[in-house]
Amino acid sequence: MARCYSGFVPNRHPPLPQIWLISDARNDHALERALARLPRGSGLIYRHYHLDPAARRARFDALARMARRFGHRVILSGTARQARAWNADGAYGAAEKLAPGPTTLRLATVHSLHELARAHRARADAVLLSPVYPTRSHPGAATLGPVRFHLLAARSAVPVIALGGMNRHRARHLPSRKWAAIQGLA
Repeated sequence: MARCYSGFVPNRHPPLPQIWLISDARNDHALERALARLPRGSGLIYRHYHLDPAARRARFDALARMARRFGHRVILSGTARQARAWNADGAYGAAEKLAPGPTTLRLATVHSLHELARAHRARADAVLLSPVYPTRSHPGAATLGPVRFHLLAARSAVPVIALGGMNRHRARHLPSRKWAAIQGLA
């Protein structure tokens, strides 16, 4: 169970997966293969912002069916209401988008201590803390590095999922055993 932080009480959900695959246009061609290779009980965070609404929903439904065949959790990038309507296991995004709506698993994106506090106020069940390492998606952007990642992760009242330049090797060298990747798994 997570530590309490300023009166924060975490939502009750089954344990979180250790490994998360995050979808987008860059890895779309390899998602089915990646989902099949992930350890049973991993997670899929579905983004696919590049698709129009009807195509995005159709692709979500197809990937969700496959992911569930492998026992994976399926999280939708969007509001808690939208995640519930799409029959996703939860919602992913910035804390402001996650706060209102029905009770569901909430994964918040976090890049700073300020955003971590917002995630706690939004009742996030876990945070994706990034970018830990340099990434192809944000070339030249500042990174946390292992030390700053550890310092921020230690302040979290909820589980932390490492994101940004992550792969199996790098995940072994972080205090958090939960990690996510876009291209590091596809």
